[in-house]
Amino acid sequence: MWIWLRERAVQTAQFKADLRRRAADLRAEAAARENLTAANLRLSAVLGDFRGEMLAGYAAMRSEADPALAMAAHEGGCCLPVVLRKAAPLIFRTWTPGEPLVEGSFGTRMPPGTAPERIPRVLIVPMLAFDARGYRLGYGGGFYDRTLEALRAKGPVTAIGFAFDAQEADLVPVELTDQPLDLIVTPTRLIWPMAA
Repeated sequence: MWIWLRERAVQTAQFKADLRRRAADLRAEAAARENLTAANLRLSAVLGDFRGEMLAGYAAMRSEADPALAMAAHEGGCCLPVVLRKAAPLIFRTWTPGEPLVEGSFGTRMPPGTAPERIPRVLIVPMLAFDARGYRLGYGGGFYDRTLEALRAKGPVTAIGFAFDAQEADLVPVELTDQPLDLIVTPTRLIWPMAA
């Protein structure tokens, strides 16, 4: 039984690694052709329902869909994620769009350590791929899954995936620790997941 479970875990990890490589290539191609302004306008409209709420966004890296325009238009406070260490939830520090950022772990950019910590109730979540059930494929560190689990244990949280249309996969492999998104925003659609 244990050998079968271990083999299954290795197969899932290899499948996810292969999927991550393919998804990163597709996302890079999509970034060059899909309308990011339309995606930000759609995201801003969604965020209108969260006026006054602390919004956690992210500083886009690589070819991630950049939510900067929607964050700048948000009527409420903003914060960005900070990686403290491996295998730990993210923390969030206050940030005003346009303020300088410092280099963080894993190629991220973040507010300086002097910025106050915040607990967001609305998060814009980056990804490599997503499926119709609301599951996402990240970079493999599990940071957002741990973070969403911890935040959801304390109260209501809305996790909004932000991606290009081409990032949709038929099925993202799911593990017990994976946390589904509540909504996915792309340049052409709002996708209300049907988590199963």
